[in-house]
Formats: sequence, structure tokens, C-alpha cells
Amino acid sequence: MRYPLLSCTLAVWLLFYALPGHTSVVEDFNHVERCKDSLYMGTPPRGYLSTNLKKICQRYEDKPRYVTLYDPKKHIPVYSAYTFKKSDGEKHVDFPWMFEPQLATEKGGNNMEPFPQTNMHMNFEDTQAVLEDFSDVVQYERGHLNPDEHQADPLDKAATYTLTNVVPQIREFNTGPWSDHEDRIRKRLNNYCRGTAYVVTGTTTSGNMIRRDNMDRVAIPEYMWTAYCCTDFDHNAPYFVRYKFPVFGAYALNDRINNHLVEVPIKNLEKFLKGKMDVDKNFQIFYNDCVPDF
Repeated sequence: MRYPLLSCTLAVWLLFYALPGHTSVVEDFNHVERCKDSLYMGTPPRGYLSTNLKKICQRYEDKPRYVTLYDPKKHIPVYSAYTFKKSDGEKHVDFPWMFEPQLATEKGGNNMEPFPQTNMHMNFEDTQAVLEDFSDVVQYERGHLNPDEHQADPLDKAATYTLTNVVPQIREFNTGPWSDHEDRIRKRLNNYCRGTAYVVTGTTTSGNMIRRDNMDRVAIPEYMWTAYCCTDFDHNAPYFVRYKFPVFGAYALNDRINNHLVEVPIKNLEKFLKGKMDVDKNFQIFYNDCVPDF
């Protein structure tokens, strides 16, 4: 039997999450406690047509950390949006992987929680990826959308280790072009962004899935894309850097070959993504394309 009778430990654990609480799966992000501060002008990307996507204010240790738009059918994030924190790029890989109780039940806890040592209940597995989905897929790694090396505070770093913030990335792509770009952006924003830098990183899919027990479980991204917005930047920066402010984007094929990452102006990125995602003609990553209102 795939799901044995619940142990006493798991039964108590499920009862704990059935207690009333404020959910962080929200209708919108227009309040500080719903992660508004993670978004440029408090505004999320617009133009997504699907009505099944879930807005998650990613909370850890009772504090809002960043935003994720999550697809509970494909079991991957559509995008994560966060504020970049200047850092030395050090990774902390000893944090436990976590999940989102609130995706399974409206009465679930409002903080991400470490996976239990016992089996996950079907309610949770139906709504999100679980560790078993990644256990036998050696060609894929869990690739962060909000990477821990773009955060400085240990708790902000820890909050990136939830499966609602990761997607299956081809190992060679994750450790090669994608990792190189994350570090390139870290150094660029460290050195030349004077104010707050807002980042949105997302995926496109083409129907390929990780399967487990003869069931489609986790969508495999076709392309990865990312963009940053920093309106307060160093105007004396060298031109080869300065023209990539206040906003710039990038995309790459999630593959072993032909996975070269292409950096493009934000309008070019949006045009590319309109042909790859279920979005309308008004699709926009940053409010007013990161052009500040004066």
C-alpha cells in the first residue's frame, strides 16, 4: 500500500496543521505582511491567464521573506520575486528542505516547515512537490529561483530552501550557465546598485514531467528566465555595465547543450516570454518596466 496507516507522530503532526491560523496563500500581495516589500512598487508581474495559480507569501520564522507564484498542478513555481541582499556569495546547503502547509489546507500553518521524518499525507503531496520526487532523477538538481547566495541574513538564506522555490534543472545547466549568471548578477548588483534591487526569476514549461510511481509529478522547465530592477544605481559605472541599468533580463534553455544564457533588455525578454507562456498582451514583469515615476 502506497500510503500506510498514519503513525502516532504523523497523526499529531497533521492535527497541529489543522489548527486555525492565518494562511500565507493570499489573494494579493498589497500589504507588508503579504510580502508587498518583495516587489518593485509593491506590484507583482501581471498578465498571467491561469486562474489556478497560487500566490504564496513565503514566510519563515514568522517573517515575510519573498513572493512565489506557484502552480499546484505542475508542482513547480511559476516565478519567485525577492529583494537582492548584498552578499559574499557563500552558499549554505545544510538547511533542511521545507514545504508549504498552507497549499494543502486553508487552515494550514502560515510558515514553511521542514519535511517530517515520516511519510507525507496525500493532501500535501497532491498540491506540491515532495522530496521523493527528486530522489531518483540523477540528471536533475533542485534549482533555486530565489538563490541563497542572493541573500545575506541566515534566516533569509534558510527560507530559500523550500520546494516551492525550486525547479528541476539539468545538472550541467544548474552548475554551469545558470550558476555563473547568478554569481554575475550578484557581483553586478553588489558593486553598482545603490538602492534596493528587485529580482524576479521564473520558468516556462513545454509539457515534460518528472514521473514517480507512473504518475506525472513535477514539470521540467523548458526555459529559465530572470530580471532585476534597480532604479538607484551608479551612473559613473563603465558603459558595458551602465547600459544594463536600471533593468535588464536574461533567459536560457534548461538543457545539457545549447544552454547559453542570453542577456536582453526587459522588453525583449517580455516579448520572448509571451510566446512561451500563457499570458496576455499586457504581460509585464516590473511595474512600468522599472521606469520610476518622477
